[in-house]
Amino acid sequence: MKTLKNLTVGILPVSNLTAPLVGLAADQKPESKPKPYTLKTCIVSGEKLGEMGKPIVYVSEGREFKFCCKDCIKDFKKDPAKFVKKLELAEAKAKK
Repeated sequence: MKTLKNLTVGILPVSNLTAPLVGLAADQKPESKPKPYTLKTCIVSGEKLGEMGKPIVYVSEGREFKFCCKDCIKDFKKDPAKFVKKLELAEAKAKK
């Protein structure tokens, strides 16, 4: 009987502490999918995707970017605004 009492005393505080966290997780909105990358070339090098192996997918600021290699990700991270603008121009041109 003493073991059951000790077990109950140990479990009760843990359940009281975790219950609010479960509710908090339920209240959070699931992350939306990033805007897909529509070009068939690497935004940094201009190389056709897939020629150097499987393209590397990178998500930044709610957008998906695809690169031909890891070195292009490093170059992208140095000045992402430059490549975002380049992508937006290329997408606008493709729509016309």
